[in-house]
Amino acid sequence: MFEVEATDLAGRTGKLQTKHGTIKTPSLLPVIHPVRQEIPCSTIRSVGFHAVMTNAYVTLKRYGAEAEKRGIHDIISFDGAVMTDSGGYQILEYGKVDVSPIQIAKFQEAIGSDIAITLDKPTGRKATTEYAEKTIHDTYIAAKESMKAVTRGKVLWSGPIQGGIHFHLVERSARMMSHLNFDMYALGSPTEILESYEFHLLVKMILAAKKTLPVEAPLHLFGAGHPLTMSLAVSLGCDLFDSASYILYAKGGRYMTEYGTSRLQELSFFPCSCQICSSNTPDGLREMPKEERTKALALHNLYILSKEVKSIHEAILEGRLWEYTGIKARAHPSLWEAFRSIEEHLDFLEDGTPLFKGKAIFLFGPPDHKRPEVVRSTNSIMKNIEFPRGKTTLLIFPEGEVTPFYNSTVYRHLSSRLGNLIEKAQVSFVVAPFGLIPVEISDVYPFSQYVSTLELTGIVEQTTIENTLKVINSWQPKRTVLLDDGGRYTKLLNELASRIKNSRLLSLTDADVIVKAVSRLLTQ
Repeated sequence: MFEVEATDLAGRTGKLQTKHGTIKTPSLLPVIHPVRQEIPCSTIRSVGFHAVMTNAYVTLKRYGAEAEKRGIHDIISFDGAVMTDSGGYQILEYGKVDVSPIQIAKFQEAIGSDIAITLDKPTGRKATTEYAEKTIHDTYIAAKESMKAVTRGKVLWSGPIQGGIHFHLVERSARMMSHLNFDMYALGSPTEILESYEFHLLVKMILAAKKTLPVEAPLHLFGAGHPLTMSLAVSLGCDLFDSASYILYAKGGRYMTEYGTSRLQELSFFPCSCQICSSNTPDGLREMPKEERTKALALHNLYILSKEVKSIHEAILEGRLWEYTGIKARAHPSLWEAFRSIEEHLDFLEDGTPLFKGKAIFLFGPPDHKRPEVVRSTNSIMKNIEFPRGKTTLLIFPEGEVTPFYNSTVYRHLSSRLGNLIEKAQVSFVVAPFGLIPVEISDVYPFSQYVSTLELTGIVEQTTIENTLKVINSWQPKRTVLLDDGGRYTKLLNELASRIKNSRLLSLTDADVIVKAVSRLLTQ
């Protein structure tokens, strides 16, 4: 049913098989109204969306038995995959619906939904703990009853997870729903959090569910279709999204961009080359009749959302999801705060991060010093490399001007002067933020496959020192010689020298002194 093709962080590209075709994930399903379609499904498909979401409860109320005869695909005039919501949104908005969980489940099966959702009771942003507990209980009971009542034929069933910002309850809900063996799962109640820009709460919600659910099952995030936040959600493990934002924003005169939204009335030009923007001007759209203007804006918004999904997909394939999400996060302080918070979950993110990538990683500044590739590689040195037997001296060079570091001018010059003596020392390089890198593995990914503009100050400097000391304390060499080239590592090397037992700091600016001193130490 679901085939994973590539991963990066907790994000993944894959293929979700449905009876009406394959959904390539990550994927956004535009939400369409089953009765009033401002944008025809044929147009939505032409933009690049091969799956949509519509509301089974509204369909039941409007069409009744006719829907079972015609099928949902005929009703909305769409030949791709259709996911149907069971009425949870109406419960959130109006408090209740006049349909039972079993009735709406059987109805979704009868109208030929490709992906169906059992009736859930959304928690919402402001729910008390007591009410949140009730929502996850009611959602679970409805799901359990529904799954007993349906045939589970060619319909993919999605189990809704609730709990809101009560993260322990989100975890509990995910655990309870996973016992029902759904084909996929859907995390509810993010909309109000997204609207209030509380993205750090969204991170905790997603992780509470994702860490608990079966890894092989896709995770859908309800109502989260915005180009600014999708990459963050994908990085944390979300595979599918749905949203009516394209039309809702358009009705409010809002124009989507890659980094947020703008109001049409404030635009002087269109920073986009889609068919709407390339053939119109902001003045031209403002002069249109409201209905025509809304459709034009909605179509543009769909193009932006389609582009965003493709960009995320490509970022995963290229191993650049961390960089891409970081770029998007810098568009808003609240999103940047959320992005920085994910370093607290590196063990989880590391699982999906490839051991080797075809491109260098980029290190700009915190939190890049704690990205999974860095943490994993430094931990690997601690776990897998011991100080060589027969050697007593650790010789530490600062990061060279080229990689691998054994090709650096200073290393090649000194090693040629020392000759065979250098083989008596364990040569390593101190590199921010990795710490200590033995020369023997300095060409292994990612020690030579990175591009960095990290400044050796603050938390980056402290992280580099701590990583270095961990290795040295584990190795416990008889003596340590640190070689200072007078460059940007001078302060850091001095700090290390003050904290390492039996250490000596020598200046590389005087090669003769270095050769004599190191030769004497290595022959002792």
